[in-house]
Amino acid sequence: MIYEQLTDASRARRTVTAGARMLLALKLDGPLLIGLSLVAAYGLIVLYSASGQSLGTVLRQVAHLGMGALAMAVLAQVNPNFLRRSSPWLYALGVVLLLIVAAMGYVGKGAQRWLNLGILRFQPSEIMKLAVPMVCAWYLHDRPLPPRVRTLLLLTIVIMLPAGLVVLQPDLGTGALIVVGGALVIIMAGLQIRIMAALGALAALGGWVGWHFLHDYQRKRVLTFMNPESDPLGAGYHSIQSMIAIGSGGTFGKGWMNGSQAQLEFLPERSTDFIFAVIGEEFGMLGLLLLLLLYAFVVARALYLATQTQDTYARLLAGSLALTFFVYVFINAGMVSGLLPVVGVPLPLVSYGGTSMVTLLAGFGILMSLYSHRKLIGS
Repeated sequence: MIYEQLTDASRARRTVTAGARMLLALKLDGPLLIGLSLVAAYGLIVLYSASGQSLGTVLRQVAHLGMGALAMAVLAQVNPNFLRRSSPWLYALGVVLLLIVAAMGYVGKGAQRWLNLGILRFQPSEIMKLAVPMVCAWYLHDRPLPPRVRTLLLLTIVIMLPAGLVVLQPDLGTGALIVVGGALVIIMAGLQIRIMAALGALAALGGWVGWHFLHDYQRKRVLTFMNPESDPLGAGYHSIQSMIAIGSGGTFGKGWMNGSQAQLEFLPERSTDFIFAVIGEEFGMLGLLLLLLLYAFVVARALYLATQTQDTYARLLAGSLALTFFVYVFINAGMVSGLLPVVGVPLPLVSYGGTSMVTLLAGFGILMSLYSHRKLIGS
């Protein structure tokens, strides 16, 4: 009996060792991969309930996860020097695709955001979530830090050009995330507090000017954020129903597939932007805390990997990718909880989606590449 137990333990150790060697050979970070897998598994469980027990929706999400995992594995093998040299070309490609979308893009749900390739549709704006921080890190790579005023002005144009094209589609949420990705690179480059304050003032002025260019529904979202009850059956409906769902879940929730707001379809967009409210209703505060802890682990591990890189481009880009993931979670949770205006930002690895899922996991593949190749990076 003792011999059999020792043999089983030895086999288990060999299996674990073989798995670790395989991850090392594939340049994949084990802890980060485990964290991402746990969040994705949690998301599939919730999505089955949120989609009205649609197995087809879950299977399509599994396919999205598979494509994202493949992109992550491929990008983890790419040398960071190649990524750095490719950054301006990827940015230029993304801008050209956004211009094509503006001219002849596919229109769906009142927005012109997609390119229709026949066999699939994709959003070029998702490319810019990676291309903007990549090109900002590329530009700052061999320049003195903290960045000077001339550099900041140029990078502001680089960031705002694609963000403006995306906002005009209209897609305010994705446009804001593009700005955040680029801004994080600049902040981590050592931006002085006084310049940050000045830019904050300019942003406030820009927001006042931009208000006059927003679509009516976007203005309503901002106004109803302050007082959702002012339009309970219109612009405030999403916020009111999501807060009802989260509040009714209490501490332990109503149980999987037993949420009245989600199952009776009172909660809009319950399998995409508002899936966080489904978790609150069915799994309660404890279910939300569990998900947030998993997210915290992923962010903490990603930031650790970013701190271990040895090159300016790698540090700035890796840090931006890690913190942008946190921003995704913060905006979606705040939006659904009524703490932020409603914008189209999905809950990472949980909300149903294709292009956004692949882009997100591709970003983690780049992060793993920057970490695993840290001793091979040249100038």
